[in-house]
Amino acid sequence: MIDLTVQIGSLTLKNPVMTASGTFGYAEEFSDLVDLNEIGAIVTKTVTPKPRPGNPPRRIVELPCGMLNSIGLPNVGIDDFIVEKIPFLQSIDTHIIINVAGTDEQGFAECVSRLEDMPGISGYELNFSCPNVKHGTTFSTDPFIAERVTKSVRRSTKRPVFAKLTPNVTSISEIGIACENGGADAVSAINTLIGMSVNTKTRKPKLATITGGYSGPAIKPVALAKVFELACKLSIPVIAIGGIATAQDALEFMIAGATAFQVGTTNFYEPDATLTIKKDLEFYCQENNIPRLADLIGSIQL
Repeated sequence: MIDLTVQIGSLTLKNPVMTASGTFGYAEEFSDLVDLNEIGAIVTKTVTPKPRPGNPPRRIVELPCGMLNSIGLPNVGIDDFIVEKIPFLQSIDTHIIINVAGTDEQGFAECVSRLEDMPGISGYELNFSCPNVKHGTTFSTDPFIAERVTKSVRRSTKRPVFAKLTPNVTSISEIGIACENGGADAVSAINTLIGMSVNTKTRKPKLATITGGYSGPAIKPVALAKVFELACKLSIPVIAIGGIATAQDALEFMIAGATAFQVGTTNFYEPDATLTIKKDLEFYCQENNIPRLADLIGSIQL
């Protein structure tokens, strides 16, 4: 048997495969397509203190090597989330990470505080980096703010806290260090790159918000470089995100220093990708006589 477990803070994941927030709904949407219990951890769609309708359409543009989106964090709000979404999430036999966001420091802390007494939750991912809402990237472009908000959330919970970072900065490791100093147990990187697409017939932007978040296979080299930078500078685990579609992609990130990884845009066109990647990781270990997958973490030869 191959040992696929990895450790992130106090959490032991049965395997390093996680879902990326915003690409897997609240998990119930995928329950007929995937055995949710086999995934290492499920990260939910973002929840905010109040309901959000999201941005006006057009909100998604498919591109040759990825996807441009400006969804705008539509969600039911924390009250309805607790009533409508938590019961199903509690029925899944894996780690459940709730992705939370707010317009200010108090908003993040409020969401976490409201969820703290709910059973079946393993931790929180702080959405510091959504480029499609006002001030969405403020929390991960200023190290002072990143550290302050992380500290505020840290005071509100005993559960693990992950900070999700934007790549749209000069130094992502500077922000990562600030989150670590604020008490984060791990960082998730990267969120989407800022991108744009124009209709050449109408000469208008294809997205209603003009720019949006670019994700998919094309951003993988950028994500890999950012994850490597973070892994070299931080002492807490790095959870990789960005263009991961195959086990080969995932292995590159783990060798570069990631402890676990999230599958995102791939879920839209290959909804069972998480389990395919898990099986292929196990096969890779068998073929290469690697009894413990975690031994690959940070094994890059320079």
